[in-house]
Amino acid sequence: MHGAAALGETRTLSFFHTHTRESLTVTFRRNGSFDEGALSQLNWFLRDWRVDKPAQMDPRLFDILWEVYRESGSSQPINIISAYRSPETNGALRRRSSGVAEHSQHMLGKAMDIRLPDVETGRLRAIAMKMQYGGVGYYPSSAFVHVDTGNVRAWPRMSQQQLVQLFPDGKTLHLPSNGKPLSGYEVAKAEIPARNAVMATQASAGSGPSIGNVLANLFGRGNTQPAPQQAPLQESPVVTVASADPESIAAPVTPAPLPPQRPKEIRLASATLPDQVTDAVSAILPAPPNVPGPEPILGYDEKAAVKALFDPRTAFLDLGFASRNQQELSVTQFTGPAVKPLPVIGQAEAEL
Repeated sequence: MHGAAALGETRTLSFFHTHTRESLTVTFRRNGSFDEGALSQLNWFLRDWRVDKPAQMDPRLFDILWEVYRESGSSQPINIISAYRSPETNGALRRRSSGVAEHSQHMLGKAMDIRLPDVETGRLRAIAMKMQYGGVGYYPSSAFVHVDTGNVRAWPRMSQQQLVQLFPDGKTLHLPSNGKPLSGYEVAKAEIPARNAVMATQASAGSGPSIGNVLANLFGRGNTQPAPQQAPLQESPVVTVASADPESIAAPVTPAPLPPQRPKEIRLASATLPDQVTDAVSAILPAPPNVPGPEPILGYDEKAAVKALFDPRTAFLDLGFASRNQQELSVTQFTGPAVKPLPVIGQAEAEL
């Protein structure tokens, strides 16, 4: 049996958490063995995000996902819908939905709900079921598949015809919807639980054969090729985390540039033009024409103007006010514009 340890496999997975919006690319197997530092990063990334509590995730889950991902041909990160659930979170979800198990594998760190954006959910379900490494739940309306490392089972069950198409030799522990096992059920019952137990023991020891190689030996996948070897990596764990570690230090932010200082002295531009500019403008613009002004109203006969001003006949002209009777025009009662008293008129005439 050729295992991951014997082949010195290096395995890397990329994830995107749909709730925390965090991303993670991590090499969880190096030279056939689990990388403890990478597993610690995965434990935090797959924490119960509602209460920020991590748990020790079953490393076999990552082998299952690696095999499923390779078989699917996906090129997108694995979308995580749900991973570890604390007891309080599981209880709260169970009160809201009858589809949440009381003793869920999520509470043990042995289950994940996943989605591959570029793989049809029904095909993702079939790939996971064919591996027969644990439980597979199918949720087409929400477009995700539940995968765990518990007993081999599936819900909802496939029809007899669907199961025969998936297992032509009938060698499966999965039961169809009518409850009648396929022809190879007894053979699968003798082999698969034993295989899974060995894989669990080796995984707990930190190394062991890959699921794909074990399946190839058990079920005759003769065309199975060893996983392609990646370029040599550094000795430290290759882990790229985006906001997955709460203690990560954010990169320093370059402060925005300050505006230039205000000049100490501000000089106003002169409003007058230089003499050179004035002369140039005068040379260009024509001189204004000499237009004669209006004729004077009174002319230039000063004596006639003064005599007309003090003529007693002008005293009763309309000077901008209306009087009820002429007595109001006396010196003592006059309320209109200020004019010289009438007695002065005689003296003014004598001076003319």
